Amino acid sequence: MTAEPAGATPKPQRYQIGEVAERTGVTQRTLRFYEEKGLLDPPERMEGGFRLYSEDDINRVTYIRRLQELLGFTLSEIKEMVDAEEEMQQIAATRRPDLALSERVERVSTLVAALSRQLEVIEHKVTHLSAMKEELSAKMTRMQARREELLRQIADERRKTKA
Repeated sequence: MTAEPAGATPKPQRYQIGEVAERTGVTQRTLRFYEEKGLLDPPERMEGGFRLYSEDDINRVTYIRRLQELLGFTLSEIKEMVDAEEEMQQIAATRRPDLALSERVERVSTLVAALSRQLEVIEHKVTHLSAMKEELSAKMTRMQARREELLRQIADERRKTKA
């Protein structure tokens, strides 16, 4: 490993596609698919054309997986959320004094609209998940009661055969 010159900013760590796939639990094909769908920005490439991903890319893939697996989001819903995340990262630009106030207002308004849509999607899913949870809980209560009833019947039959 070569030493960085004094005062030089260290180069951020980059990972090849196989390393990213292993760290995130997705296939290499899935990473390329995310790139094709615009969920991941096209990564840097080595001289041989090999993709090089950053920690931010790894965090993005982890975020996408959470949205898919935990909340059951579709790829289009995830794309909208990923785009909103990028907008939030760009929100700092609204504090730039060199931008016209009207442009800053427009950027913030766009972000507010995107966040509002995200919130609606999440609230809709939470409502449906809550309803499913209540249904499953009610079924489980009924089945537990049925099991207890059957166990009582077995106990009654055993007592009758002993008597």
